[in-house]
Amino acid sequence: MGVSKAPEGHFSILYFAAASTFTAKSSEHLLAPLAAGQLFALLEQRYPGITDKVLTSCAVTVNLEYIDLEGDGDGDDAEHRDLVIKAGDEVAIIPPVSSG
Repeated sequence: MGVSKAPEGHFSILYFAAASTFTAKSSEHLLAPLAAGQLFALLEQRYPGITDKVLTSCAVTVNLEYIDLEGDGDGDDAEHRDLVIKAGDEVAIIPPVSSG
């Protein structure tokens, strides 16, 4: 079963693993445009606690391309914070996956 196409003026966001568990959703549509650097704050507003529980350790993709919103830990700003998520884009929140 696929994700429904985002309504006009929105983008799709997909939640995997712990992100899906935390939000109780596998996907939803959010209003576009949105600066990528504002994504985590928006999600924290919608789902209090998600930053500490999920977002600090997750990977993020926009249209299947990984983006860096957290920086590399050397004090530099993250390289994709100014990227604009546009209507029709697909964002994925991908927590770390363990195998065994």
